[in-house]
Amino acid sequence: MIKIMVVEDDRNVAELISLYLRKEGFETKEVYNGREAVELFPAYAPFLVLLDLMLPGMDGYKVCEEIRKTSLVPIIMLTAKGETFDKVRGLELGADDYIVKPFEPSELVARVKAVLRRYEQKDKSTGQVIDLPNLHIDPVKHIVIYHGSELELPPKEFELLHYLALHPGRPFSRDDLLTVCWGYDFPGDTRTVDVHVMRIREKLNKDDPWSLKTVWGVGYKIEVPQ
Repeated sequence: MIKIMVVEDDRNVAELISLYLRKEGFETKEVYNGREAVELFPAYAPFLVLLDLMLPGMDGYKVCEEIRKTSLVPIIMLTAKGETFDKVRGLELGADDYIVKPFEPSELVARVKAVLRRYEQKDKSTGQVIDLPNLHIDPVKHIVIYHGSELELPPKEFELLHYLALHPGRPFSRDDLLTVCWGYDFPGDTRTVDVHVMRIREKLNKDDPWSLKTVWGVGYKIEVPQ
């Protein structure tokens, strides 16, 4: 059975979410404290986390950051905050979707199923190991070897680099990369892609025959000489 961790300090909201998810055949575990969620996460090993932002003990941003240190599990943030800044911050920390309260339970269930489908498809389509000069990417082991040393990349930086390297020479728009790596129709702001690309470039600071290029008016690509 697919397990979902519901991290929400309002017990009534948590119980309502669990009720609808269980009707759809999911198993749920309700957690009402951010620090407790981080502590329980490894043992419970959920397939997906529904994460409120305003939590006692540790806020949702920090919980997301802590989970992302060890896991690529899908995370959907739940919050009363709807400003673009909050959405960008959540996505940059590795959230996969963002739902603003109040929401319809049926919409929440649909978003959960959509994110799980995307992850299933991603697992099937992006398991390919990539080898370029001085660069080895293994998405199954989540390892990047760069100039003989392991390179530490957060999950979304890893996904961006792997996806671009999987299609050398092909330019992708920022919207394309958001859809592939976040699976999220982000409303009118692609800054999060630019920020992640900037951070990747800072770590790929040696001379290589390939390069992470900006395609003006389009987006980004990995350029590999023929």
